[in-house]
Amino acid sequence: MTDSSGGDLMREMAVLRLRREESTSEVLLSAGAAVSFEGCQPWRTFRWRQGQAHYSGLYWSAVTGGHVGYESRLELAWLLLADREPGLRAIISQPFQLTAIVEGRQRRHVPDFLTIAADGAVTVVDVKPARRLADAAVAFTFGWARRVVEAQGWRFQVASEPEATLLANVRFLAGYRRAWQFQSAVLDAITNSLTAPATWSQVAHAATGLAGDRDRGRAHLLHLLWSGRLQVGLDEPLSETSVITPGGKVGAAWRG
Repeated sequence: MTDSSGGDLMREMAVLRLRREESTSEVLLSAGAAVSFEGCQPWRTFRWRQGQAHYSGLYWSAVTGGHVGYESRLELAWLLLADREPGLRAIISQPFQLTAIVEGRQRRHVPDFLTIAADGAVTVVDVKPARRLADAAVAFTFGWARRVVEAQGWRFQVASEPEATLLANVRFLAGYRRAWQFQSAVLDAITNSLTAPATWSQVAHAATGLAGDRDRGRAHLLHLLWSGRLQVGLDEPLSETSVITPGGKVGAAWRG
């Protein structure tokens, strides 16, 4: 394995450090090395204080059924979109510290997120504003981290700003992401009633009748759109004329 300048990236010195409760464990990486992320905790502690430069918080994830930390509004935007990705079973923030010898020096990097799909596929994610991607230090770090990560058979992804309308729509739908707030019988009835594309107004009218109440019907419809059981285009503002279709793969989108 070589770095961007052609020098050796010392694979035998690549180490992944995981934090669990009060202990830290290390995995000396080799191609396909077995790594368990069960019970791992964020590498850094999320802190909130008046006047801090970054925007931290905890997001309740529909994928995990618990809170996932973030350290910027852009990371929160990524979380909102990732939380609708089909087939994910885990989202972990700051999952590990990666250490490797690159160009004769020890380098360290803590990725922003890691996702695990139902089939076990692992994706390591770094979130960075698009304007920062051309920075030499950022490109260098992402370059060697990508090579180490991909040598493990994992994916490495860099995410930047999503399209504004898409994010606004997903942020709105996220208010209806908690499945336990909705009746499965009503959800099934609304889903089964849509056999062909129809406008938002038409589906909302049908949902009102099936739920027995306008507000309940609307809320159930919005949960179906969040979950992907029903589909609507999110690249334009939602309106009464938006076309809703039977569900399929959700698939969040962002640049990077």
